[in-house]
Amino acid sequence: MTNRRVVPDDTPLPARAEDLLRELAPQVLGALVRRFGDFDTAEDALQEAMLAAATQWPVDGLPDNPRGWLIQVAQRRMADAVRAEVARRRRETTAFDRDVPDAMPVDQDDTLAMFFLCCHPALSSASAIALTLRAVGGLGTAEIAHAFLLPEATMAQRITRAKKKLATLDRPFAQPGGTEWHARLGTVLHVLYLIFNEGNTSTSGPELQRADLSAEAIRLTRAVHRMLPDDSEVTGLLALMLLTDARRAARTGAKGELIPLAEQNRALWDRAQITEGVTLATSTLAQGLSGPYQIQAAIAVLHAQAGSAEETDWTKILALYDLLEKLSDNPMVTLNRAVAVAMVHGPEAGLDLAATLDDRLAGNHRLDAVRGHLHEMAGNSDTAIACYTTAAGRTPSAPENHYLTLRAAQLRHR
Repeated sequence: MTNRRVVPDDTPLPARAEDLLRELAPQVLGALVRRFGDFDTAEDALQEAMLAAATQWPVDGLPDNPRGWLIQVAQRRMADAVRAEVARRRRETTAFDRDVPDAMPVDQDDTLAMFFLCCHPALSSASAIALTLRAVGGLGTAEIAHAFLLPEATMAQRITRAKKKLATLDRPFAQPGGTEWHARLGTVLHVLYLIFNEGNTSTSGPELQRADLSAEAIRLTRAVHRMLPDDSEVTGLLALMLLTDARRAARTGAKGELIPLAEQNRALWDRAQITEGVTLATSTLAQGLSGPYQIQAAIAVLHAQAGSAEETDWTKILALYDLLEKLSDNPMVTLNRAVAVAMVHGPEAGLDLAATLDDRLAGNHRLDAVRGHLHEMAGNSDTAIACYTTAAGRTPSAPENHYLTLRAAQLRHR
């Protein structure tokens, strides 16, 4: 592919190329895996193609068909691997003998299909989620480990085992049958939920939010919703994402500093997203509140409809967290419920509930941050300072660290 085009806008090409590579990576991986059936080799070939693009595109300009360019380069790398891997010649040669067209269709988005393909029933739900987040969702092992509340080394082993398990199967990335799609839906929704959460509040780095991840999670969830418009959990997840993302502009200040929900300028909230989210969430109520995404969307609706922090209906929010906790054994749900308990029954009641999480959230900065908040509510300034300081030291997120450190400093000078 030699045709090149000059980029007409003012965005520097390296920055545009980086964004484009991030967007195209899961699509290219999906195309390669579905064509060749070899996950590890496809992943390696994709990395080499992206490295080639990062080197050549800033010099030569973007190709007319960036996706096709990446696929063609990656396929050549895979062909090289075929020749080198004698022990796996039969499978690799079959792939190599297929026609490799010069141009691939650019209007086919394999990302969502790849999500479903990675969520293979031979894998445990946790392993399928971890593998999909790593291979298709674009998250690093450390970010995935944080979402699962596990050490990074443990998560790396889980992803490796998942890849090895798929390698033992016959045609692991074959198209699922009609019933298999729905059987994998819950795992796919969980993956999309975790990708959105990482975009909404990054686990590490200098920025609080990664709008690219949030937007991609919303885009893919919309695609699932178009496929299954009557599924209450799909609808609930899309509503939850929209209602949460609606606050994005108000969550950080001029210097990127974190602004907590109670202190946000609600005039900055995206009313169009809120309207759509509320409409979607309420459309599921006729079926009853039976799923975790539905319930979380209902909680987000109550926050969105409150004109101020003081007007928030915490009694209803607590009732919803009570229901959510019965459906989920997630300690983060209990931690959020502890905040709701404190808002309804007082900070001491919230602290008592948070104390039940000492073992399950040991070393997690969010537990210390919530304790700091509740001790501050209770007027225990010294204890609150200690909790905020501990939390600041445990978070790898720069904005969260700055916020918690500032909170402690403000209490010291009162």
